[in-house]
Amino acid sequence: MMEKEKIEKLLEDVKAGNISVSAALGNLRNLPYEDIGFAKLDMHRSLRSGFPEVVFCQGKTTEQIAAILTRLALNHDKIIATRATAEVADAITSRIADATYYPAARLLIVDKTGARKAPPAGDEKYILVLTGGTADIPVAEEAAITAETMGSAVERSYDVGVAGLHRLLAQRDKIMRANVLVVVAGMEGALPSIVGGLVSRPVIAVPTSIGYGANFGGLSALLAMLNSCATGVTVVNIDNGFGAGYFAHLVNR
Repeated sequence: MMEKEKIEKLLEDVKAGNISVSAALGNLRNLPYEDIGFAKLDMHRSLRSGFPEVVFCQGKTTEQIAAILTRLALNHDKIIATRATAEVADAITSRIADATYYPAARLLIVDKTGARKAPPAGDEKYILVLTGGTADIPVAEEAAITAETMGSAVERSYDVGVAGLHRLLAQRDKIMRANVLVVVAGMEGALPSIVGGLVSRPVIAVPTSIGYGANFGGLSALLAMLNSCATGVTVVNIDNGFGAGYFAHLVNR
């Protein structure tokens, strides 16, 4: 009962006399958060930021994650849980009917509204997610599925890194029509600079931890992206596909 439309309906029901003030207060008792002992669930977040609290699964027990998602699912139509393992997914999907697991992205999505946003049609604004290599796809899928779940149309072009620049240029039409671009790359992290030099749209660069020793677990790619001379490029943390997808949706919206 914490999403904007449901709050509005509750207030209209009070106004119309369909529900008592005390009953309405009961529905609102968890604002601004619900304390379940080991976690304080921010039931107010969708009213403030437009999307419910996202659950970071890493470091939490399966039972803690299940309890958190079960409570959130009572109050919201869409929930995103990141860094979810297959074990966690099995426990959640057996308890929450609308939960779907995306193993490559390690995302667990609860969506009571149906399927994610479909690919773009006609002149619809869309996000384009690019990767330097195939090994970067898990991070890219975290970004793409996050944005689709939030309501953006997403296109994908994977394995178009700078080692074979003709592969990137073959995607030129799709690149030029995109409203926002998420560019995911490890190794030297050069791809966002190339893309940034081609387009007049925002480019969100995502460094990945993919690479040999001097890559330093993605640090070299991160520094390369931060030092990009291309304009219009912003950078998120290493392997943070979720953050890139969330921000890309806000820009696209």
